[in-house]
Amino acid sequence: MSTPSSAVFLSYASEDASAAQRIADALRTAGVEVWFDKTELRGGDAWDQKIRHQIQTCALFVPIVSQHTQERLEGYFRREWKLAVERTHDIAEQKPFLVPVVVDATRDQEAFVPDGFRAVQWTRLPGGETPSTFVERVRGLLSPNLSPMSAVSAKLRVSRRSKLVLLGVVAVVAALAYLLADRFWISKRLTPLGAAFAPPPHSIAVLPFVNMSGDNAQEYFSDGLTEELLNSLAEINELQVAARTSAFSFKGKDTDIGTVARKLNVGVVLEGSVRRSGNTVRVTAQLINAVTGFHLWSHTYDRDLGDVLKLETEIAGAVASALKVSLLGDVAAKIELGGTRVPAAFDAYLRGQKARFAAHGDKDYQAAIAAYTEAIGLDPNYALAFSSRSLALIEYSQYGAPGPDNFDKAHADALKAIALGPDLPESHAALARYFVWGLQDFTRASEEYQRALALGPGNAEVLHLYGNFEVYMGRADAGITAARRAVVLDPLNRYTHLSLAHGLYFARRNQEAILACQDTLALDPEEPQAHAVRGLAYYALGNLQSARESCETKPDFWSDQQCLAVTYEKLGRHADAREMLAKMEAADAEGDAYQYAGIYAQWGNRAKALEWLDTAMRVRDSGLMSLRTDPLMDPLRKEPRFQAIERQLRFP
Repeated sequence: MSTPSSAVFLSYASEDASAAQRIADALRTAGVEVWFDKTELRGGDAWDQKIRHQIQTCALFVPIVSQHTQERLEGYFRREWKLAVERTHDIAEQKPFLVPVVVDATRDQEAFVPDGFRAVQWTRLPGGETPSTFVERVRGLLSPNLSPMSAVSAKLRVSRRSKLVLLGVVAVVAALAYLLADRFWISKRLTPLGAAFAPPPHSIAVLPFVNMSGDNAQEYFSDGLTEELLNSLAEINELQVAARTSAFSFKGKDTDIGTVARKLNVGVVLEGSVRRSGNTVRVTAQLINAVTGFHLWSHTYDRDLGDVLKLETEIAGAVASALKVSLLGDVAAKIELGGTRVPAAFDAYLRGQKARFAAHGDKDYQAAIAAYTEAIGLDPNYALAFSSRSLALIEYSQYGAPGPDNFDKAHADALKAIALGPDLPESHAALARYFVWGLQDFTRASEEYQRALALGPGNAEVLHLYGNFEVYMGRADAGITAARRAVVLDPLNRYTHLSLAHGLYFARRNQEAILACQDTLALDPEEPQAHAVRGLAYYALGNLQSARESCETKPDFWSDQQCLAVTYEKLGRHADAREMLAKMEAADAEGDAYQYAGIYAQWGNRAKALEWLDTAMRVRDSGLMSLRTDPLMDPLRKEPRFQAIERQLRFP
């Protein structure tokens, strides 16, 4: 069998065959040819010759690194690695050849690998789960023609034997840059990215537009307009748009465009400024190719605030045109869906968005709800304001002051939003959250999440909420895939990483859950749930000391207290374990009934655990939604009473 010169060679230890299979399947689905040897009878001259031929002729060599490859100092895969490194020494490669992949918690700096592997970028694909970004990167490395965003870089890529040609090209480029300086300029904030950076085609980040109004009180308006524009671009199916939280993490920072592009894995960046005066606004926007540094497009808009939705449509269309995206359907109608043409209503809505996304307590949620209410009063047909108020009411009940009337109001708002904008993904996500938290009607919640996902496949918030829900319902593969997609779209948002960590833990993929928790804590070291989930993952692996250390970081948070209660008991610290449970009960006697059941289940007191589950059913504890997959409940699964409760919950 011969290997096509465009093929990818996967090299792995036999213990990692399932992870390698996932990677191979993802690449093949995208049309990439993969050489993936599944035979167990390796060896012999014929086999050795075939392997040598494959490695000498393939386009990319993908070694899979794991604890198994570290434990085995001998093996056919290590011979393959040696041959691949020899090829990089013997042949002057004109583009990357080695693409190492790590499929578990093995650390790059500690891995036992050839030195040649350390000179190139590594990719982490836990368990072999392969996101679209990796597939696109491989396709970009295989393709002789790069995406339009990388065209200039591709023309400058030469072999070591063409240095004289390179000097000529540099001279021509310098001359062109001088002649065209009055029309195109390289961003002063750009750091060269190099040939190894291969972002997905048509990927974009929208940085917070700068408030040029001279009034700090108008900051919310420039932020809100940025958010609306970001959401508008996300409605265009052909674009991959970095989510709001990640894009806004660069607000107020003098970060160069190259760094932004790398961290968000995007090829172009949209930035600009807003100058508001009364009921008029001037928006200046510019689109920068992050690979080359050239401006692709720029424009200035002067509009009355009443035409702000039309303005968003114009900018989105111009950006899409600059990226040579072929739009399908009525994009303008999709972008304007759910909005308003009443300037004061838009103003109030933006104030609500700012308060909600910055919420740290009751007052912030109250301010957000009040602002949305004001927007609805000014425009009773403002669907986005209804859906946002619905979500705020549910979040207020979850994290602020509880109240059954909040769920009733949230339900009414979600239904109104859907009536006004049936194709608005946020409205269906709001209704799904009501069904989960307000009614525990998981079948109807699943239907609404599916609808929201179909309408907003690039909406990071919809993806991570849907992803967690799917894992809780026992559909781990679909849930984790959605959660990983949310991380790709919103990589600097701790909540997307935390959502992924939750999903991996409930799917019993504990090593991967620990990695996702560490990614969360890298963004926010104080996030208590990340410490708790990491601790519970260590607990599930039997690493009790690491579990204790992780959960003792935030011992006043309920989820960390639950983690410590089960860990201390397993360590023989029975008094400390009961003290943790007593702290939880003192804070909320029945509100954490589901968590108490998990503790008693792990302590081996099944009767007490089932009593608390009965209480959880009586008070409709929201934790019940995870009953089907919660690892702490495993000791109870054969109990008839547990099975009866599971049937009562009617999981889909």
